[in-house]
Amino acid sequence: MQQSQGIEDIFNRHMKTVYRVCYSFLGNAPDAEDATQQVFMKLVDSPRSFASEGHERAWLIVCAQNLCKDILKSASRTRRADMPDDLLDTRASAEGDGVLEAVLALPDIYKECIYLYYYEGYSTAEIATLTGAPPSTVRNRMADARKLLKEALGGEQA
Repeated sequence: MQQSQGIEDIFNRHMKTVYRVCYSFLGNAPDAEDATQQVFMKLVDSPRSFASEGHERAWLIVCAQNLCKDILKSASRTRRADMPDDLLDTRASAEGDGVLEAVLALPDIYKECIYLYYYEGYSTAEIATLTGAPPSTVRNRMADARKLLKEALGGEQA
């Protein structure tokens, strides 16, 4: 019973974050909901102990990203859509729809870094650990993504 309570607590703490990650990759609510459920089912099927709440959050984000990448590879899809307003934090809401659409339209390697940095608040060193890329690669991807966003937004600051 204790284990199910622990998983329920983890779900309650991180469900919105996992959903946002899945939505940012899959682009629609039904697929994001299914993927979110699959991520938490992995935790139910293979329980893990985490050193901290940050560690469990990082594991869930990486798990969600990997699952979504697999889904996209198998389905060969490139659909994009807006993220529901009720799931955006204040930083994302303040930026407006155009910025979010531009972020969602980025190639996955750039979108992943931008999302983790601006929407989840991870540092470039933490993103490097999460993605398995060297910190210099993460910084280069962030710089490239900012250039792409600036172009997509018509010269506005990204």
